[in-house]
Amino acid sequence: MKIDSTITEGAIALLQKLISTPSLSSEEDNTALAIEEFFRERNIPFSRFLNNVWARNKYFDKEKPTILLNSHHDTVKPNASYTKDPFAPIIEGDILFGLGSNDAGGPLVSLMATFEQFYYRTDLSYNLILAASAEEEISGKNGVEALLAQLPKIDFGIVGEPTSMDLAIAEKGLMVLDCYTKGKPGHAAREEGENAIYKALKDMEWFKDYEFSEVSPTLGKVKMSLTIINAGSQHNVVPDSCKFTVDVRVTDAYSLQDCLDIIKENVGCEVVPRSLRLNSSGIAPNHPLLKVANDLGFKTYGSPTLSDQALMPFETVKLGPGESARSHSADEFIRLSEIKHGVQRYCELLESLNNKL
Repeated sequence: MKIDSTITEGAIALLQKLISTPSLSSEEDNTALAIEEFFRERNIPFSRFLNNVWARNKYFDKEKPTILLNSHHDTVKPNASYTKDPFAPIIEGDILFGLGSNDAGGPLVSLMATFEQFYYRTDLSYNLILAASAEEEISGKNGVEALLAQLPKIDFGIVGEPTSMDLAIAEKGLMVLDCYTKGKPGHAAREEGENAIYKALKDMEWFKDYEFSEVSPTLGKVKMSLTIINAGSQHNVVPDSCKFTVDVRVTDAYSLQDCLDIIKENVGCEVVPRSLRLNSSGIAPNHPLLKVANDLGFKTYGSPTLSDQALMPFETVKLGPGESARSHSADEFIRLSEIKHGVQRYCELLESLNNKL
């Protein structure tokens, strides 16, 4: 499929503008304005809800299924190891440096270019909605979760994240647990008190060693990681409380509630989930998109990392230019050739899917 080169060039110019515009999560007002301007310059009607901007194809037909093309325009804070200005869109050869260039500016502008390529098509068997959403990096409630309530019914979603243009057909969900163990204070020099750290160790060992019986064909095992411990106030006082945090990556073999119930049955500490919102996600094995992707030679895999897929109550895949390992790294970058290749592959996928839906 031939791609209009001016469309790809416009996408790269937009990415440079997004990089130069700070857009930390919950502070994306100005990048939302840049995305609005992108649509305005192309005479594409758009809507905005909070810092989320969206548009639909010109010949939208509510009788047809609707595909959501989504990525985010917020970023994390630049880390201290940057040697370049994180907000300077520096091009060196084929490489574009800048905060958010890889995660997820490259995927976002590639999807926007793809949307532009298909915008005026009258022969589509589906509708397209392009949504540039906010607060992805913090799984915020004013991002795609809030936006979905404003959109028409969505049948399927393609979420733009750096996957090297391999197709993530499933994604683990996330449940963060705060665990509390109570003891009794006492003087460390005497046989006094009940040490909350010692009580917590038994539960910590359980989290380290326990294996859930069900294994997902695409996502493998549920993974639990102890990530934070807080206890004690001074060296000579037996601690009467211990708090620790566990990161639980849940597969499609369990619901978050199922995992939580199993955990509570096996540990003695108080277990408090921060949220039960971030579910595992994916696509049915017989979905037409998988047949098309296979015919086009896309590699498929199950992703251990979280995206806004977790907040979408419909089938989704994750796909985009760039590499996951570059996300949140110092001197983040994406290759211009990756963006061009990403647009090409997105368009090939949607073009082939047009004959299947």
